[in-house]
Amino acid sequence: MRDASIRGWLRAVAVTGGVIVLTGVLLAMVGVARAGYAPLNQPGPKLEVSGRLLRAALRCTPEVASDPREPILLIPGTTLTPEANFSWNYERALTALGLPYCTVELPNHAMSDIQVAAEYVVYALRRMSSFEGKNGARKVQVIGYSQGGMVPRWALRFWPDTRKLVDDDVGLDASNHGTVTAEAACLEACAPAVWQQRDNSAFTAALNSYAETFPAISYTEVYSQNDEIVVPNLNEQGSSSVHSGAGEIANIAVQEVCPGHVADHLAMGSYDPVGYALAIDAVTHAGPAQASRIAATVCAEPFQPGVDPSTFAQDDAKYDQEISEVFATYPRSKSEPPLKCYVTASCRG
Repeated sequence: MRDASIRGWLRAVAVTGGVIVLTGVLLAMVGVARAGYAPLNQPGPKLEVSGRLLRAALRCTPEVASDPREPILLIPGTTLTPEANFSWNYERALTALGLPYCTVELPNHAMSDIQVAAEYVVYALRRMSSFEGKNGARKVQVIGYSQGGMVPRWALRFWPDTRKLVDDDVGLDASNHGTVTAEAACLEACAPAVWQQRDNSAFTAALNSYAETFPAISYTEVYSQNDEIVVPNLNEQGSSSVHSGAGEIANIAVQEVCPGHVADHLAMGSYDPVGYALAIDAVTHAGPAQASRIAATVCAEPFQPGVDPSTFAQDDAKYDQEISEVFATYPRSKSEPPLKCYVTASCRG
């Protein structure tokens, strides 16, 4: 791992991991049994974040307003902004392909309450789909990295109106079922979003309550078996993969396309050519991605399209530095943020 503070996090996992996994499973089971989660079609709450902040966080290419094709929404991972995450890779690649896209900046480098971050995604989906395409209101295609691959599922779960707005939901090493590494990071205190991304958090249990996917949405969950942050991710039973519900699902390890492929968590969100190929395959075809459509030549590529080899060292170092500094300096909390009222069936808000 390239970041020293995260390396320390992982060393703690090595000591406590076995106990954490068992404890996490048991606590999650108890939480599901006791929590009266909102029914799947309970209307979502009114957005509490101000319209000014929501509008400022969404930035789109000019073509989004007029292009009849489905626009792509890029959502960054924990500790990152869209600029740090995507400006040197996906944004360049999508521009070269002529595809319309937007980015959404999650508050506080995606380190604060993910329930609040989800409101930014809800707004983005509603706004992007409000521009009419050739067949009326357009659907949106989502590509998210890490937390950015998971938070759209919170929006889809608790704001049912957004489900008709999404065509593809693509996650790159998404923390869909939390991670045992966050357990070690939060032994004393950690950022709110890290608390929520524990494998046994109340947030994770609520996120996956009743159904993980929804009809008419194609889910592509791309993960690396070498992921050292979202753990475990060794197979389709790992954190990133989704299973239940009525969505069309493809859970694909990059090693299925390129056996022996080496890509860590940070590479998957920035320059990995195999993860990129699967993401683009998903948004340019009906249904989820198919590993069989990816050319074997991608296995020999060092970088995904959009990455400039001549500036890669500087771009990657800046990306690593952003992650390291935010992770190390963001204020810690002693406990997980409480679930919002709308998460429960008894909410009368």
